[in-house]
Amino acid sequence: MDLGTINWVGVLIAALVNFIAGFIWFSPIGFYPAWWRAIGRDPSQEPGQGQKMGAVFGMVTVAVFVQAIVLALLAGLYQSANGDVSFGAGLALGVVVGVIGAAASLGHRLFSNQGIKVWIIEVASDVLNIALMGVVFSFFY
Repeated sequence: MDLGTINWVGVLIAALVNFIAGFIWFSPIGFYPAWWRAIGRDPSQEPGQGQKMGAVFGMVTVAVFVQAIVLALLAGLYQSANGDVSFGAGLALGVVVGVIGAAASLGHRLFSNQGIKVWIIEVASDVLNIALMGVVFSFFY
């Protein structure tokens, strides 16, 4: 498991797919209005008030690339053990990794008093995005 085995084109495409899916998920025609209300925000309140959005998007970008790199390493391990990563295997790999992350974050949402609805909206996006990244890697491994 070394960084030299990573398909960096696959990482870039997987990250891009993650961003596009997240943008659609949290768009006004997606789950943004329900999520915004669920976190207790007034619908008339603009997002990002009091935050440095450049820093937020920068940290999100780093997190997405970390996810893509880790998933690429896992896809490489799968390929070493089983041959090519099929579409189904890539999807399953992404779903499993996404569900592990989703389960880990449940306590944070509940202890921060944000509730189960916020958690469901957020982790459904995470699981979908990581599953899509797994599918992307099925084309590169």
